[in-house]
Amino acid sequence: MPESMKDALAAADEVIKRTGGEIRLGMPLGLGKPNRFVNALYQRASEDSRVQLEIYTALSLGRPAASSGLEKRFLEPFADRVFGDYEEPAYLAPMRRGQLPDNIRVFEFFFQPGAMLNSTDAQRHYISVNYTHAARDLNARGVNVVAQMLAVRDTDQGREYSFSCNPEVSLELLPLLQARREAGEAVVSVGQIHPDLPFMGNDARVGDWLPEMDILLDDPAGQTTLFSMPNMPVQLQDHFVGLHASTLVRDGGTLQIGIGALGDALVHHALRRHHHPDDYQALLRELNLPPEHRERVNREGGEAPFREGLYGCSEMINHGLLRLMDEGVIRRPVYAWSALQAWVLDHPDAVPGWPLLDALREKGGIGSPLTGEALALLQQFGLLRSGISVEGTRLHLPGGQVVANDLDDPATREALGVFFGDHLDNGRVMHGGFYLGPRAMYQRLRELNASERDAINMTRIGFINHLYGNEELKRLQRRDARFMNTAFSVTLLGAAISDQIGDGRVLSGVGGQYNFVSQAHELAGARSVIMTRAWRMRDGEAQSNVVFSYAHNTIPRHLRDMVVTEYGVADLRAKTDEEVVMAMLNVADSRFQDELREQAQKAGKLRADYSIPERFRYNRPETLQRVADRAGKDTFPAFPLGTDFDATEQRLVGALNWLKEEVSRKEYFQLGRSALQTTARPADYRAELRRMDLEEPRGLRERLYQRLLLTALEATAA
Repeated sequence: MPESMKDALAAADEVIKRTGGEIRLGMPLGLGKPNRFVNALYQRASEDSRVQLEIYTALSLGRPAASSGLEKRFLEPFADRVFGDYEEPAYLAPMRRGQLPDNIRVFEFFFQPGAMLNSTDAQRHYISVNYTHAARDLNARGVNVVAQMLAVRDTDQGREYSFSCNPEVSLELLPLLQARREAGEAVVSVGQIHPDLPFMGNDARVGDWLPEMDILLDDPAGQTTLFSMPNMPVQLQDHFVGLHASTLVRDGGTLQIGIGALGDALVHHALRRHHHPDDYQALLRELNLPPEHRERVNREGGEAPFREGLYGCSEMINHGLLRLMDEGVIRRPVYAWSALQAWVLDHPDAVPGWPLLDALREKGGIGSPLTGEALALLQQFGLLRSGISVEGTRLHLPGGQVVANDLDDPATREALGVFFGDHLDNGRVMHGGFYLGPRAMYQRLRELNASERDAINMTRIGFINHLYGNEELKRLQRRDARFMNTAFSVTLLGAAISDQIGDGRVLSGVGGQYNFVSQAHELAGARSVIMTRAWRMRDGEAQSNVVFSYAHNTIPRHLRDMVVTEYGVADLRAKTDEEVVMAMLNVADSRFQDELREQAQKAGKLRADYSIPERFRYNRPETLQRVADRAGKDTFPAFPLGTDFDATEQRLVGALNWLKEEVSRKEYFQLGRSALQTTARPADYRAELRRMDLEEPRGLRERLYQRLLLTALEATAA
């Protein structure tokens, strides 16, 4: 059994002793990192160059950093409130600066988006891998120490532990390490306990893996604030992307979404579709969608409420998916028994009884006489109550009654009929690999009652991200799947770019995006939906995110399927290159359509006399703004899923974002002239100025900051 320890440095010393100081440490991505322990290892390696420390992980989370004086004034008080005493990984700052000690190296396969663009050390040591293969590649690198944060709870049966937020790679890596341990290698496993980490059951329970844990670290100094991802504003542009994407979700189907504003927008409009269908449908009519678009919605998705509900199957469980579950959109249960799952697909209201039991016999799920294994399945999923046992040709029922083990025997059918369950059990409405989100999400997970918690199964990444292994069951469960992912750019020929910029620097990582797109092409009725903004501001100018070509792609064009921008849906599956170009031009911003059209014509991908249809020539922000102006005030909220920002901070976020877009990389002082001409009065924005400590500016710099902020507040007041 594990050795319990109270001090992280002592645990680090023990690991160094067991490994001889040659440490190849593997840790989960995101929230599950045991930062106290890894920082103790980092300290020991920094103090003793004989210790060789290699760290393999992904998504190392640090407090947000400000890029300007105004941002710093806003961010620091907010970060202190939200992140509190969160302990960052000690390697993070020196890795960004390229100042890691010579005996310490860090290898990541997913970056906090944009955080490592200027770190040559991080870029050189990046490992590009589909997340499905993370455990395989960690093992190939010879990882000999694994460590992660664990949740804990006390029960009548004793203390229980959970992988909680990160079972996804651990459940696949631990068997590989166990085999190496049995072959004689020195392998050390460390679990760092955190009392605030929500306890998740099912596959996330440590359970049988507890004997494989060598050290359980319960260091009070490591029980600092959990890292959270505050919800960021959803702009009007994001809302329209999410609105179009929400029409592609099919009732009774399966949903996967990623994190970020586009995902939040999708969730918001899916909820409006479910709870406020009249308003939702009226908004779609305001868009005056072309007939082929409306036909696509009817064929692939819908506008009506979710009568059957959805099943969630997503690499990452985020706040939006949890909200969809809480509000009754994600509620379609799936069962880990192919015969039962097949029946339930056609009979969603199935209840225990002879019709279901006989159907399972017809599908080959059980036979007669019942085996012990078949009886266990019937009891596991609630078809029969506990207390029944099999002994050869006899069934022993509660109360001492014994009947023939023959499901066609009238006496057996009559006697067994009173022991059917009231409802099916052990259905899961959501499978996830890891979770990460705002503080409110963690609180909600802690508050789940037993049945709600049991309906979520945090499990191995191989189950979530691909079809191999129990493929029959996965195909049955993942009916009409919609894999909703984001990209920062899409080419006219349908390739998507989401992880790496053109010069080779990695922005984030592939993660599971490729796997989900691939699944969409393998599953019957499934679609891959790439959500992207049609344009962005860069260096103070609008630029198209739809481009003719790009130096890199994450999703190759032969896996193109659906692309959604704020202007509509481009259905690219089974289309010729020319048809793809035409569809992409229809969802591009009209300020860039002609240039894109000419590039395609010059390359021979579009006929020379082609003209973009008139109805798509008004793809402009002002067109969407007019639609928004006619909509209700709750249609496009800035924070549809809630926020950690108070009301004053919400106004400041909008103003600072506007200012950042307007000036981009220019120095603030270069805008001094326009700032001095603002008509905004300090008295009109006293709360905002007080929050930024600019109510009474001191010196020229603060006076200029005040004028810039007033300019931005006035511009965004509406």
